[in-house]
Amino acid sequence: MASDINRVILIGRMVKDPDLRYTQSGSSVANFSIANTRTYSVSGERKEYTSFFNCIAWGKLGEAIAQYCKKGQRIGIEGRLQQRSWDDQSGQKRSTVEVVVENFQFLTPKQGQEAPQAEMPQPQADSTYEDDNPFSDEDIPF
Repeated sequence: MASDINRVILIGRMVKDPDLRYTQSGSSVANFSIANTRTYSVSGERKEYTSFFNCIAWGKLGEAIAQYCKKGQRIGIEGRLQQRSWDDQSGQKRSTVEVVVENFQFLTPKQGQEAPQAEMPQPQADSTYEDDNPFSDEDIPF
């Protein structure tokens, strides 16, 4: 029997500072939300749609996120979806789906540092694309 797949990769901005707590057994857990914005076009007009995802990170992973990530910073996360259910104080059944973070990447540079910029190679003045291209339009098979 084949295994099911449960993988999530998101890049977004921290909605607020992470909330670091400890369980009764002393395990650390950080709760936070990220905003993920998608852009699309409708009739040539650019639109944006933002989704908010609740995330949970356990142990040293959660401690690092709580220590170094702040509201507004970009973060990349990888993990799995998890659904939880519980009864609230009034006896109502509640449930949530959240991302259990298994790996993350800081995407906002430390304060005082600039974001790395990729430099595009500049064409040399005496060469053109056509001169460097060994193929002609006749070589294209369609």
